[in-house]
Amino acid sequence: MAKKRIEHVGVMVRNLETSIRFYEDIIGMQLKNTLIHTNGEIKLAFLGFDQKGETELELIQGYNDQLPTEGKVHHFAITVDNLDEEVNRIRGLDVQLIDKEITTLPNGTRYFFFHGPDGEWIEFFENRK
Repeated sequence: MAKKRIEHVGVMVRNLETSIRFYEDIIGMQLKNTLIHTNGEIKLAFLGFDQKGETELELIQGYNDQLPTEGKVHHFAITVDNLDEEVNRIRGLDVQLIDKEITTLPNGTRYFFFHGPDGEWIEFFENRK
């Protein structure tokens, strides 16, 4: 089981543009990429500090309009070398799956979600960019 690093942390937001401006202007992050999910409803933005190998912040608009006061962190992602191999391994364990299949985004990245022991969302992420 080869793992590299934590890829990104996903945070649910109400307004993507407002949140992008906040993280750029107040925090000093740089917008790296935006995309629309294959479902056509969820908008994503990825920000960072322009450091090699950094963990990115993923802003997610459209997943849940009823954001809680606490707990806006939606998931964290771990980069894996071979997503197909890792998904097959996870399916053979006593782990509660969220996704039935691997999702491929328009930019070629692939992911698969499952639950941790306390219901937290964990994403295995394979970057094919």
